[in-house]
Amino acid sequence: MSPNRRVVPFTGLGRADVGLVGGKNASLGEMITRLAPAGIKVPDGFATTADAYRELLGTGGLRRRTADRLAALHEGAPLSEVGTAIRADILATPLPPALAEEIGEGYARLAHEAGRTDPDVAVRSSATAEDLPEASFAGQQETFLNVSGGQALLEACHHCYASLFTDRAIDYRERMHFDHLAVALSVGVQLMVRSDLGGAGVVFTLDTETGFPGAVVVDAAWGLGESVVSGQVDPDEYVAFKPLLEDPARNPVIRAETGRKARKVVYAEGGSTRTVDTTPAEQAARVLDDAEVRQLAEWAVTVEKHYGAPMDVEWAKDGRTDEIFLVQARPETVRSRRRGTVLRRYRLTGTGERLVTGIAVGEAVGAGPVCALAEPVGLERFPNGSVLVTPVTDPDWEPLMKRAAAIVTDHGGRTSHAAIVSRELGVPAVVGTGDATAVLPEGRPVTVSCAEGAEGHVYAGLVDHEVTEVDLADLPRTRTRVMLNLADPAAAFRWWQLPADGVGLARMEFMVAHQVKVHPMALVHPERLVRYVRRQVDRFTEGYADPAEYFTDRLARGIATIAASRWPAPVILRTSDFKTNEYAKLVGGGPFEPAEANPMIGWRGASRYYSDGYRDGFALECRAISRVRQEFGLTNVVVMIPFCRTPHEADRVLEVMAQEGLERGRDGLKVYVMAEIPANILLAEEFAERFDGFSIGSNDLTQLTLGVDRDSAELAHLFDENNRAVTRSIEHLIAVAHTAGRPVGLCGQRPSDDPDFAAFLVRAGIDSLSVAPDSFVTVKQHVAAAEREFATGTLEDAA
Repeated sequence: MSPNRRVVPFTGLGRADVGLVGGKNASLGEMITRLAPAGIKVPDGFATTADAYRELLGTGGLRRRTADRLAALHEGAPLSEVGTAIRADILATPLPPALAEEIGEGYARLAHEAGRTDPDVAVRSSATAEDLPEASFAGQQETFLNVSGGQALLEACHHCYASLFTDRAIDYRERMHFDHLAVALSVGVQLMVRSDLGGAGVVFTLDTETGFPGAVVVDAAWGLGESVVSGQVDPDEYVAFKPLLEDPARNPVIRAETGRKARKVVYAEGGSTRTVDTTPAEQAARVLDDAEVRQLAEWAVTVEKHYGAPMDVEWAKDGRTDEIFLVQARPETVRSRRRGTVLRRYRLTGTGERLVTGIAVGEAVGAGPVCALAEPVGLERFPNGSVLVTPVTDPDWEPLMKRAAAIVTDHGGRTSHAAIVSRELGVPAVVGTGDATAVLPEGRPVTVSCAEGAEGHVYAGLVDHEVTEVDLADLPRTRTRVMLNLADPAAAFRWWQLPADGVGLARMEFMVAHQVKVHPMALVHPERLVRYVRRQVDRFTEGYADPAEYFTDRLARGIATIAASRWPAPVILRTSDFKTNEYAKLVGGGPFEPAEANPMIGWRGASRYYSDGYRDGFALECRAISRVRQEFGLTNVVVMIPFCRTPHEADRVLEVMAQEGLERGRDGLKVYVMAEIPANILLAEEFAERFDGFSIGSNDLTQLTLGVDRDSAELAHLFDENNRAVTRSIEHLIAVAHTAGRPVGLCGQRPSDDPDFAAFLVRAGIDSLSVAPDSFVTVKQHVAAAEREFATGTLEDAA
């Protein structure tokens, strides 16, 4: 063996050297040598080779003894006893003198180039089988941080070698059918980034929950990155949209959620680390600003393009210099392997008491008895098919996790250990619940649902659910556009695989209620709030110099996320359509909303936008839309005005919009109007002169045409969209609108439930239907069938 093959500097490595130094170290060398010209910063270092590990294993019969102990495992010996014996044997076997000497020389070179005596380094294990497309060995071996001095470095390297045989690593290789002795271990020694004084986290070049390829997801927390990877904290989460990265004039950061970040990992004396509480100011503040998120996203996309695969990247920010570095990069091994066009959907068909809520990981449903644990236990103490409930997980939990029907944790975000492993195992998980270990009763059956959007829920009992599969490649094409109704930005990416023609209805009021939560007028006129409500508003807007900017920022990023999910297809955004009683429920809403006897036909929709009582609030809505179209560059957003009673009212709304920077026609801005009032039908020509398109709100149109309260149980038998008065109105609107060159769509549930109504709309010449995502496949099939029948002349008038 060449004397230079025990230790190799990162600058002498590339991704072809996985067999020599493992995936992690080969990737670091590849980035340093190939991607530095692109401006990517990676801390320097060196790696021991697989040959050096084999030299250690060949010392004093260590390989033979290790093989014998592994054989005993297959004969029934306990895993814990086998692992303990192998690790002790490795640590009792001295490092070969030549290896120890070369590690010392490599450390001296690193110190010289860094200009520091005994620099702090990170010592990480890199197995030659890790980061392969078919398996991720990340987290199976040990990492040592803040190591300083030659002797401490040698000890850390020795412990890294021993960690190839931790119980969790042995178990993982058994499950993945890897030959234990065919896997070698390389040790990477890398200059530490003082992220204990700054922050750190991970970047994925796709959305880890949905596989949406247009997103770059960045998780961030204060201190060393171990807190994010291990799931100890609920991190900040930022999402950048890849197409917007291409234009330096655009802001690509379409989501910025501030996590609780209650703890952080920092240096401790003696070359170790410790976990401490963060301050209230740290918990409220963002770890990264938009410019830093953009930099990380651009680097991550560069790495992705270089490797030709979605990537999982770790980063760190030095608190002394504010410099950002990439410290690891490996292929993403879960979502990127889920190819094909088969859509599998879970849906709850029963109900149960909701016990806890957290972040949904995956889209499945799991159920079983609760098994709450504070630390890993033997497999015999964890019944197969139980729901694992624990504060947080790490690789030691994996033997239990693979036996679980579902996983629930108190802490952690979407890139925590629990989230990553549950995705790989295909086990539904709800993480970051805050109190699951205190709330969920031991031994009681529960249902864990990740099938209801971005939030996951745990229900009491075994709740009925169904699973359906459909091959999207088999869906027929239709002339009539079939679009989606969306409201929740956090769930928008879940539906990216659906071949929809855009979003026909994005509900702003949902975003205001869930992303903002504060009445816009309360942010503009806080002097009208009583003291305790003002304190509530102050808590929501903490971190914003201008309370109104809180509304604009939160709403703009919510809209942008939905717009990005379907880019470049159109996304029709309906401005807020709360009723006064609904507005009043927002934080601070009471002083600004009158009590109305019938809010359904009261001060709602267009009538609010130009009125003194809401004009300033509508200005904030316009400001958010303008930011989405101009700052983010998502010009696929179409604005739609609800409940516009008269052409004169339309003129007043359009005038206010223009004053707020949303002039119809400028920069391609289209403005639609909801057709939900008989006046919209009777005066269709006048409305067509003022708007670029119509969207029929069939519920309100039916209610106001028939004079039937749609919420009245006593009148439910009279509420019928197929009533001839309603269908004649729809036919009339479509004919008039088409004469004026205006498209007409319909957003509502009826085409999903009633194939005959869908057929009627096709016959009438509707341009688009917009439906809930879980109804898309059904409606697409209904529309295709109706178009085939219409083409052959067999489609009869459904009305």
